[in-house]
Amino acid sequence: MAIFFRGAVFCACAFALTGCGWGTTNASRYAGAAYAQSTPNQQSGTSSMNGQSNAGYLQWQNGFRARALAAGISGRTFDAAFRTAEYLPRVVENDRSQAEFTRSLGDYLSTAASDARVETGRAMLAQHANLLSQIEARYGVDRHVVVAVWGMESNYGARRGDIRIISALSTLAYDGRRASFFENQLIAALKILDAHDTDAEHMLGSWAGAMGHTQFMPTSFLEYAVDFRGDGRRDIWSDDPTDALASTAAYLSRHGWVTGQPWGVEVRLPSGFNYSLTGKNQNRPVSEWQSLGVRAVNGNLPGGEASILVPAGANGPAFMIFRNFTVISRYNASDSYVIGVGHLADRLRGGPRIAASFPSEAPLNRAERVQLQERLTRAGYNTGGTDGILGSNSQNAIRAYQSANGITADGYPSRSLLERLR
Repeated sequence: MAIFFRGAVFCACAFALTGCGWGTTNASRYAGAAYAQSTPNQQSGTSSMNGQSNAGYLQWQNGFRARALAAGISGRTFDAAFRTAEYLPRVVENDRSQAEFTRSLGDYLSTAASDARVETGRAMLAQHANLLSQIEARYGVDRHVVVAVWGMESNYGARRGDIRIISALSTLAYDGRRASFFENQLIAALKILDAHDTDAEHMLGSWAGAMGHTQFMPTSFLEYAVDFRGDGRRDIWSDDPTDALASTAAYLSRHGWVTGQPWGVEVRLPSGFNYSLTGKNQNRPVSEWQSLGVRAVNGNLPGGEASILVPAGANGPAFMIFRNFTVISRYNASDSYVIGVGHLADRLRGGPRIAASFPSEAPLNRAERVQLQERLTRAGYNTGGTDGILGSNSQNAIRAYQSANGITADGYPSRSLLERLR
């Protein structure tokens, strides 16, 4: 997934593809390991990223050793971990040249919940049925959602990443662009080694430090990973996905998963619906939405409180989203990612494809989003900044402009809106 760190919760993976050009609520977070195209040689640790000798890196290592030991890392663990650590110039290149991936939601979901991914996921549900029943019983998290995260993050373990984490994180910490963040991740990785959950040779993952079947960052591993097998190690790296799947469920549970509640439901909005009521912060009782004419596309609506989300604007599908939407977003804040996980889970359960059609136009790229913000602000609709990050301030500005100009106020940054502002 294209990633955005939330206080270093999770990083994206070596496999999954997330289009975060629109829908990311806090895109100022570090965009990390997205699209790390490493090969899945999980056992040997052999990577396509070749190390290089670097005098500055070795000097930095010497200075970092004192800081690591002061943080509680044993000298034996540090020396063993860095015995084979290398400076990886390709990691720095990837970090500095991350492309912007702007995919439409429809295009993104065609990958996220492809027929092949659904078929494989159903096979995994059958293969690990007993394990998933135990995990679901302990944590109360829907097994289909856990498996959907697994599918999104590593294609069910097929693409866990093959880069040695100590080398990757130390390279990024030495590089200095986000030194403090990556040094904290590196110390966390060393603490994992100190606890003997794995060793440096088998601690593999993506170039930005995400690890295992469901791509934990080291700090998140320390806080949320569990030893579900009971063998004294929290092993998310091996071919056996037990601890990784349980850790994912534990993470979602700790962040408030509501057992028995869906992430969302595709809905049909009535003619003349007031789109200014849409948005993740506009919670209302489901009964109130029903009184406004909102209906489920398939089946009945559950109870509780919910919001209405129109991630592709008024011309695309509408979803009634519940608390569990927010819980999944703690894994990755992109609305596209959350809908991808939720829809894949629904498909794994036997549910239908999304009924509504998607707009065919491509999302605005960063330069166009900056221009949109500049022109809205110039027109008197303050976006709170012109950085190309379309958060709540920009959405409110778009809605205000749309309302004032007789346009459906869905808050969506369409290409036609930009053309009108031009």
